[in-house]
Amino acid sequence: MKPTTRQILFWSPRVLTILFALFLSLFALDVFDEGYGFWGTVVALFMHLIPTWIVLAVLAVSWRWEWVGTVSYVTLGLVYAYFAYGRGHPEWTVVIGGPLFLIGGLFLLNWLYRKQVRAKS
Repeated sequence: MKPTTRQILFWSPRVLTILFALFLSLFALDVFDEGYGFWGTVVALFMHLIPTWIVLAVLAVSWRWEWVGTVSYVTLGLVYAYFAYGRGHPEWTVVIGGPLFLIGGLFLLNWLYRKQVRAKS
């Protein structure tokens, strides 16, 4: 495997996860328009950021054990798809669940080719 391919395969799920976490965090910004007061806003912001923390916690474990990322991100995508589709919003499944499935697939490739990806040039 070429060094460039190894680097792309190693870094793409990790970078996409960080970008996805930033995207999820944007949805938390709506708490500032609710007029909760300082502590109410802090609590609401913390609650809105829980999905972001989950995605980042899974990334922390998946950085070393790619199979955890494969299972976790696909599971998160399925759980989200179940709840979003059940509420009559199939497009939400594509926007939120789609990247989770993609990241899970990239971690799967990373895991399947881990010896080549982690090989020194």
